[in-house]
Amino acid sequence: MNIQEILSKVDHTLLSQTATWDEIKAICDDGIKYQTASVCIPSAYVKQAAEYVKGQVPICTVIGFPNGYVPTAIKCEEARLAITDGADEIDMVIWVGALKDKQYDAILEEIKAIKKVCGDKILKVIIETCLLTEEEKIKMCEIVMASGADFIKTSTGFSTAGATPDDIRIFAKHISAPVQIKAAGGIKSIADAEEFLALGAHRLGTSRIVKIVKEM
Repeated sequence: MNIQEILSKVDHTLLSQTATWDEIKAICDDGIKYQTASVCIPSAYVKQAAEYVKGQVPICTVIGFPNGYVPTAIKCEEARLAITDGADEIDMVIWVGALKDKQYDAILEEIKAIKKVCGDKILKVIIETCLLTEEEKIKMCEIVMASGADFIKTSTGFSTAGATPDDIRIFAKHISAPVQIKAAGGIKSIADAEEFLALGAHRLGTSRIVKIVKEM
């Protein structure tokens, strides 16, 4: 796989609490220049960024981020506002505590509700694999498959760890089209990116691949 093919799978990401508008603009400029799949940025910057890029790169943002335990109504409103401001893709965080409590129907209904708000916009479901057992990861594969969401995603990058090869192997075994797989967190090299894509990931959430390519 060549570098441009890898870049086309990258959600070029900046979600730091300290991110400034100048830094967000730089991420957008890189996304346009290197033709990444999207730029993933805080929702507070979506309107500015959408006006800045003028459709040259898709805008992705996150809701219920990073802990996922806000009420469904709040997540739906976050998604609605982000889409109104110009977001093309929404990455939502599940309520991990509800999963631990086996509130499977509640999680499914939440994802369905947010997907209804998203309509034809892409919805990715972050399940925070580093906090889950293998059984819980498999259960979330089933829930996401039933929900109408477009992607299952490993991680926020703000918890105890990011994506692992084993996570993607589990997803690849239990996820099928039309749902796709996003690996995020801890992707530090071109070799990492190639491994995750070879294992079955369709998107990569990372800030480092573009940086590596720029250095090359």
